Amino acid sequence: MTDTTDTDMRDADDTPVDPVDRVLARAEARSGVHVFGAAQALQDAATVAYGDTDGEQWDREERAALRRVPGLSTELEDVTEVEYRQLRLENVVLVGVYPQGSHEDAENSLRELAALAETAGAVVLDGVLQRRPHPDPATYIGRGKAAELRDLVAAVGADTVIADTELAPSQRRALEDVVKVKVIDRTTVILDIFSQHAKSREGKAQVELAQLEYLLPRLRGWGESMSRQAGGQVGAGGAGMGSRGPGETKIELDRRRIRTKMAQLRKQLRDFAPAREAKRSERKRNTIPSVAIAGYTNAGKSSLLNRLTSAGVLVENALFATLDATVRRAEAADGRVYTLTDTVGFVRNLPHQLVEAFRSTLEEVGDADVLVHVVDGSHPDPAAQLATVRDVMGDVGARSTHEIVVFNKADLVDDDTRLVLRGLEPGALFVSSRTGEGIEQLRAAIEAALPLPAVEVRALVPYDRGDLINAMHESAHIVSTSHEEGGTAVHAHVSERLAAELAPYAV
Repeated sequence: MTDTTDTDMRDADDTPVDPVDRVLARAEARSGVHVFGAAQALQDAATVAYGDTDGEQWDREERAALRRVPGLSTELEDVTEVEYRQLRLENVVLVGVYPQGSHEDAENSLRELAALAETAGAVVLDGVLQRRPHPDPATYIGRGKAAELRDLVAAVGADTVIADTELAPSQRRALEDVVKVKVIDRTTVILDIFSQHAKSREGKAQVELAQLEYLLPRLRGWGESMSRQAGGQVGAGGAGMGSRGPGETKIELDRRRIRTKMAQLRKQLRDFAPAREAKRSERKRNTIPSVAIAGYTNAGKSSLLNRLTSAGVLVENALFATLDATVRRAEAADGRVYTLTDTVGFVRNLPHQLVEAFRSTLEEVGDADVLVHVVDGSHPDPAAQLATVRDVMGDVGARSTHEIVVFNKADLVDDDTRLVLRGLEPGALFVSSRTGEGIEQLRAAIEAALPLPAVEVRALVPYDRGDLINAMHESAHIVSTSHEEGGTAVHAHVSERLAAELAPYAV
């Protein structure tokens, strides 16, 4: 499905509509009060409370309404943008459910879903929220509100509805039956983005495994595809003897194929593990500390890695632009070498299938010596970003890792917001990957947090063993050095392996 351009828009009598008139009409329509069914979605500024009401009427009206979230539409407003706008695949309407008292969180979640939908290649036409204690088990928003949603979808010309949760298969089917267009959920959108952005063989295999795990319980059959296959050698007509055996249905065949493919992908991912473990073991053998950069998606992790190491990693103002872990070499001021790892970003309600599929990638975070937790300082809800990332970190065993909290995009944060963020995380650092603010303080904090090698040695190394001095400069923490007649006197913290090599020269 593709967008309909302005020149294709016509009235019911096939009279071409002037594009400028269409834009003006849309602006005028949006400035008024929008009513769908019996629900008033948005009140205008002239609406005032009646003098004899006690407030309960407004509360009842809110409970009975689909409340529109303003500012979500990404539809073209100016016809001059048509030739410059990238082709969009689907026009979508967003819908969510929230309990009493959490409307602000619900709006933030719906705006995040709008960004996800745009990243996936859709254009968001509208978004509505329904206040109710729990989602309806049948249609998610209730049959009456589903009918109002159908009218809204028809009015704006949408071809897809995205629910801000993970829908049960029965909820998805029931909602589709009412709104008459395709219905997907938040998990489907995230999986679609991951499938577009995966580049490495391991990343593609991880995403495909997550998609199949999500698809397996949601397979559907239509008409003849649900009928029993004929047993024996009876023809496809299924007449006569041998046709009444319990053959395999089409949907059962699909499920079996999916399970077979999932088993192949799991084996493929296990085959990737030895090479990754070998690299990790080599770093441990050489006592090279590792620093993992983790955080919310689009918080600026890749930009920070580029600032610290000149890594040249893809940087894009998009959600989940980087999926594959990137490891780069860095050097401390005292000469010690350590690694910086850029990991996949997280998002609220991250699908469980992705956490399981990307567990091998997230092991880099669990095995790190230092965790740089990057938070978008300009985000309207940074506390939710912190909580979301820490929940996932706990799932991969990184809760006890030394954590450095970094509020990125400090150039977009004013002084009042900095005070609020400082109250949220008193020991956090403020940096800007774009301007370079705070980068040196962050580098110093990382170097101070790096673990010291286990063994303290004092040795007089002969001048013909320069290889040992070089090895100490790369992996050891050197306290002091001095040049004497018999060699180089060194006081340092080294690894057990290097300590064994220095034992003959100990003093």
